[in-house]
Amino acid sequence: MSASVRIPTILRTYTGGAAEVSAQGATLAAVIADLDANHPGIAARILDDAGKLRRFVNVYVNDDDVRFAEGLETEIKDGASVSVIPAVAGGC
Repeated sequence: MSASVRIPTILRTYTGGAAEVSAQGATLAAVIADLDANHPGIAARILDDAGKLRRFVNVYVNDDDVRFAEGLETEIKDGASVSVIPAVAGGC
């Protein structure tokens, strides 16, 4: 399945500055693998050394947080929108 992946500013150095790229895969894990095949190094910023989503990176598939779905096994339907969003800390 083909998905549109929204890339946060901090990771756009891996995509040549592109804010949105396409990736293929039936699951989120496959989409991230395809993303890394086309933009080497980006998966290491999304996944930790154990191959799990980094603690401070949020990923949404069609507005659904994958942490409350199937995680990396979340199904990706054709035309899905995947958003990678780094967590922001701070405040007063």
